[in-house]
Amino acid sequence: MRVLVVEDDDGVAASLVGALKSKGHLPDRVARGADALLRHRDADIMLLDLELPDIHGLDVVRKLRKVSPLPLIVITAHGEEHLKVSALNLGADDYLVKPIGLGELVARIRAVTRRAATEAEPGAVTTRDLTIDLPARRVLAGDGREIELTPKEFDVLAVLARHCGVAVSRQQLLDTVWGDAYVTVNRSLDVHMTALRTKLARPGIITTIRGYGYRLEG
Repeated sequence: MRVLVVEDDDGVAASLVGALKSKGHLPDRVARGADALLRHRDADIMLLDLELPDIHGLDVVRKLRKVSPLPLIVITAHGEEHLKVSALNLGADDYLVKPIGLGELVARIRAVTRRAATEAEPGAVTTRDLTIDLPARRVLAGDGREIELTPKEFDVLAVLARHCGVAVSRQQLLDTVWGDAYVTVNRSLDVHMTALRTKLARPGIITTIRGYGYRLEG
């Protein structure tokens, strides 16, 4: 399992990385919150310290949850209840206080990733007279005609389809499709959204949420 260790203390990080390797995991370590936000797509789970040199760990949790459901465990020396409550409310999957035994850490990682795995992706999403087949990457109209989309157009539609009826932020779309939500403002999303709406040819099926993002209507 690919584990992203976000820890600024070299000694603690080395200990965690070594322990995880001994259990067959593939750990990668970064020391800054900004690097964690850039590299989370390459991990299966994140282990996050709260005291980081650039931004607080709670801000990392907040920003990550805007764009990704990546399993995340906070591992920190701070056991205050208000920090635990804040981290969990922001979207952390677990909160552990140092020191923690290797056996318990591995068990917590398994439990968190097992819960995430049970949230299976839908095979196909139907809205109005459209069927969006996610595994096959096809969009079919009600008459059986396939609507041809470019790979990026389908990627954008797929993100919306996985959250059909729910608003999806621009940051989440940029991060999932282009991988740069926290690097640059990418106007490619606007171009692809315009093309996607034109090809779907169903006015109102994708609603713009001003100042936030978009919603695929169910």
